[in-house]
Amino acid sequence: MRVLRHTSELPASLRGASVALGNFDGVHRGHQRVIGAARAIAHGLGCPLGVMTFEPHPRRFFQPDLPPFSLSSFRLKTHLIAAQGADFLIVQAFDAALSQGSADWFIEKVLQQGLGVSHVVVGQDYAFGHQREGTVALLQARGLERGFGVTAVAPVRDAQGETCSSTRVREALQAGDIARATAVLGHPWEIEGRIERGDQRGRQMGFPTANLRLGLYQPPRAGVYAVTAGLDGGLDTKFLPGVANFGRRPTFGAGDPILEVHLFDATPDLYGRHVRVRFHHFLRPEQTFSGLEALRAQIENDVAQARALLANG
Repeated sequence: MRVLRHTSELPASLRGASVALGNFDGVHRGHQRVIGAARAIAHGLGCPLGVMTFEPHPRRFFQPDLPPFSLSSFRLKTHLIAAQGADFLIVQAFDAALSQGSADWFIEKVLQQGLGVSHVVVGQDYAFGHQREGTVALLQARGLERGFGVTAVAPVRDAQGETCSSTRVREALQAGDIARATAVLGHPWEIEGRIERGDQRGRQMGFPTANLRLGLYQPPRAGVYAVTAGLDGGLDTKFLPGVANFGRRPTFGAGDPILEVHLFDATPDLYGRHVRVRFHHFLRPEQTFSGLEALRAQIENDVAQARALLANG
């Protein structure tokens, strides 16, 4: 999949694509339906499949002081979108100029002149242009006038009739409900980041860890998780089983929140390298222990529980 930062970089071979539009934070089941509809149309038309997303997230642009809420970094989002079969990803800079552009300006300058779209696919609630003036109805009307197709995709709902959304994933993560987050996403929630050197306490106890900070990611509930992790190799990433603690490590005095990942059967040199971590099960909340021996005994229990859960899928 080609990743392009501006429509001016788009080669002639990728013009005339079927393009899915959206923020696609987390690439959950609803997002996958939008991209899947664009993919089916691309196959039918014999044209490329494109995805357009926006960086930074519009919420972050308009409210830069918001607490962290992202479900996927840009790097990880590209992996997830590539897995959906896209031929190219356009990363549209969400800046002051774009935020002030009218809906008709976006259609003409970006969709038509920039991409030369054959078809556009959006969610039913998609809005665009200055102050979100552009609606799906407007986009469909302009498509009829200007010769490109528009498909609005219905949301994905779960067995209880609730819509699969990024908000529901965030709520599930805050509650430590990894099963619900996975069900809404349609894949394990994961983060990626560069490993930092820690204080080596885990190594001293026989459980060396790779440490990374969540940055702008939505923080999950503080506690211990069964995870898989691996060096970021895109679609070829090899994930290994492990256990992770997210929190402030109160046994040693509260510090900044950090994720500490211990891999069971491999200890590759991860310092300074990009690692992907997938969350599979919540084991327990973060606790304060009386000392290293009590903490070591609990970690042994955590490892045994995580091994059993991961072995059973």
